[in-house]
Amino acid sequence: MTHDHSSHATKPAAGTAWYRTWTGLAGLGVAALAALYLSLFHVTHVLDALPFLLLLLCPLMHVFMHGGHGHGGHDGNGDDANRPTKGDTP
Repeated sequence: MTHDHSSHATKPAAGTAWYRTWTGLAGLGVAALAALYLSLFHVTHVLDALPFLLLLLCPLMHVFMHGGHGHGGHDGNGDDANRPTKGDTP
């Protein structure tokens, strides 16, 4: 007698967000416990590191937040082609 275990697979669906998987939930739980531990017992160390964390946030925001600007694929057919040149009159 054979039993097929493929129906019991724990792989997430293709469109599932990372935080809805078991690994994501476990990671969020660990991060929450670490934040609780740091806020209760090491608040002075966290406050000492705060200026450095703010400085680190600047390049991280620059890297990760440029995705929505449409900077890829410049082929010369952008908005500049529709702008009047210096010699054109309105």
